[in-house]
Amino acid sequence: MTGPDASAASGASCASASAGGRPSRIDAMLARARERLDRVGPARAAWEAEQGAVLVDIRPAAQRAAEGEIPGALVIERNVLEWRLDPTSEARLPVATGDDVRYIVFCSEGYTSSLAAAALLDLGLARATDLAGGFQAWRRAGLPFR
Repeated sequence: MTGPDASAASGASCASASAGGRPSRIDAMLARARERLDRVGPARAAWEAEQGAVLVDIRPAAQRAAEGEIPGALVIERNVLEWRLDPTSEARLPVATGDDVRYIVFCSEGYTSSLAAAALLDLGLARATDLAGGFQAWRRAGLPFR
């Protein structure tokens, strides 16, 4: 497995610097995405899910199989996320009923999910956010998973 979630899981830092010592473009992009989000921790995400928020797992199938799953989470792999949650898309899921649905997106460590949640904001889904720390934070918090 490669990418930020893989390196974070192995203990390596996801922060990187360009040749000039400045943050990499992806780190700057991630920071801009996160500035727009009201990120939630595991306890808050669990509480919001009990209140009707939709937890959205964007991890690939192999990663879900290796790490586990959050019961009740809606699985939408990252490559189709916008089409499935855009209420104006012909490929939308039944849960995509409007712009006011509260989506809490998560990946393994919370990097890819920040970019994904920002993309949902760009679609007009103003209540979209992500789970800080991702599935790993959920598991460390002792919340249910299978």
